[in-house]
Amino acid sequence: MTAPQVPDRLLIRTALPAEVGAIAGLHVRARSTYYPDGLPPAEFDWREAWRESIERPRGQVLCAVEEGRIVAVASFRVPDGGRADTVKLFQFHVDPDHWRRGIGTALHAACVEQWVADGHRAAVLDVHVDNRRAQDFYARQGWFPDPELPPAEGDHHLDLRYTVRPDTAGETPATP
Repeated sequence: MTAPQVPDRLLIRTALPAEVGAIAGLHVRARSTYYPDGLPPAEFDWREAWRESIERPRGQVLCAVEEGRIVAVASFRVPDGGRADTVKLFQFHVDPDHWRRGIGTALHAACVEQWVADGHRAAVLDVHVDNRRAQDFYARQGWFPDPELPPAEGDHHLDLRYTVRPDTAGETPATP
């Protein structure tokens, strides 16, 4: 199998507040794919949540842009009260129309590059138990089940961990 080719015109950059609508729409399209009965109804305002993430002084939102359209987005920061050397990947979404083209891998590499630059030693995330596609993607990138947070009975999320190593930025690190 050959590796997917990332489009030549893919740009990864910091998201802008004016893009919150496009980002929230992409988020809903991506999340809708892994819920067995479709996206559960919620009174949560995703536009406002994304606006806060973009404007948060100590957080970062990166987006992948292709031909002027946002096709993937990632949001990360050190969680409130968390260890300064550990960053949490809160959101990571690729537009379903752009899956299997290398865009997620390129965006993940950009995240790791930023984590290295910021001096983080580890990254953590939680992924929905029904989202096998994301779990497989994260495993290919070098994420592994967090030994400090084993799954609890009835939990709908799995906690994963990634070892950030400045000497291997851009490479898939070995799992422990």
